[in-house]
Amino acid sequence: MHRVFASFFLAAVMRVPAHAEAPPAAKFDPGALKLQKGPFNDVLVLGSPHLAQLPKPFDPSQLSLLNERLAGWRPDAIAIEALSGLQCAYLRAYPQRYDDTVKAYCYDTSAARAATGLDVVAATAQAERLLAAWPAAPSAAQRRTLASLFLAGGERASALVQWLRLPADGRRAGDGVSEPLAANLNSLLGQRNESYQIAAVLAAKGGHERVHAMDDHTSDMPVDDEKAYGKAIRAAWNNSSSAERKRIHAGFEEQWNTPAGVLAIYRAYNGRAEADLAFRGDFGAALEEPSPQRYGRNYVASWEVRNLRMASNIREIMAARPGMRVLVIVGASHKGYLEAYLGQMHDVRIASTGDILR
Repeated sequence: MHRVFASFFLAAVMRVPAHAEAPPAAKFDPGALKLQKGPFNDVLVLGSPHLAQLPKPFDPSQLSLLNERLAGWRPDAIAIEALSGLQCAYLRAYPQRYDDTVKAYCYDTSAARAATGLDVVAATAQAERLLAAWPAAPSAAQRRTLASLFLAGGERASALVQWLRLPADGRRAGDGVSEPLAANLNSLLGQRNESYQIAAVLAAKGGHERVHAMDDHTSDMPVDDEKAYGKAIRAAWNNSSSAERKRIHAGFEEQWNTPAGVLAIYRAYNGRAEADLAFRGDFGAALEEPSPQRYGRNYVASWEVRNLRMASNIREIMAARPGMRVLVIVGASHKGYLEAYLGQMHDVRIASTGDILR
């Protein structure tokens, strides 16, 4: 009797479809699997307009209130939208693909190489050795030496951090800084660039020795027909969301002349509406553009890869000292992507710019 029952039971089990054996597994979501013990890495992504593109009357001193708010968050590291010297060295080694990228995003280190005798790789290695044994109270000569190494290594914003940490009378040639290099560093003090006027200023005031270049352009590649490609992307950008975004930005013009106005502009650039308009007017529109070559898909793929690699560079900064606060200063269109990608990291929390910029 038991054998008969067992045979019926076995037959019934054999007829059950395989998919009914267990409920479907939930989708694996790294962002939901957060650190349980110990301090998180907190990341604040500041979306910024590119200061070099603002109207000429803009005075960088109007950034004072914004910088005060950001300094109050007390970041342990600051990442900037710039290519590292090491990446530029790699891009230069592959001119067949990256010649235009180098011209657009890298700067000539030959003057610094002449002053130090070091190429980008050697200068970077020497700067890292110096920082590993950096004293609590470095001399002016040590700071000038480190500034010269940063310049030779292609890290101009970090060189400016060292320059800003010197007293005014110490910002002169010597200790590896040639007269042309000193002139170049002094010119950066007033240059309209968020990597200099926000990141380097904050780093120097916060006691940092450098900033971290985290941009990435290795996804850049030639297209088969640049004229047709450009025409397709420009046509995609011709839409109501893009027009609305331009109208909003144009309305900021009267606010750039006061610190309170600048802070209000940055609140707007870091709001959800900005991210939505950037997608609908730019990347979302390009994604659907109808060219037979699907040029818009090429454009969006490169954009996504660039942001993913930027996110990985930012993530790498935190590996050395878990529990850091990292301020990321980047073009506003990158903000939503970087927050989404970094939010997937197990021990990363995204800080609210709304709370900081009140």
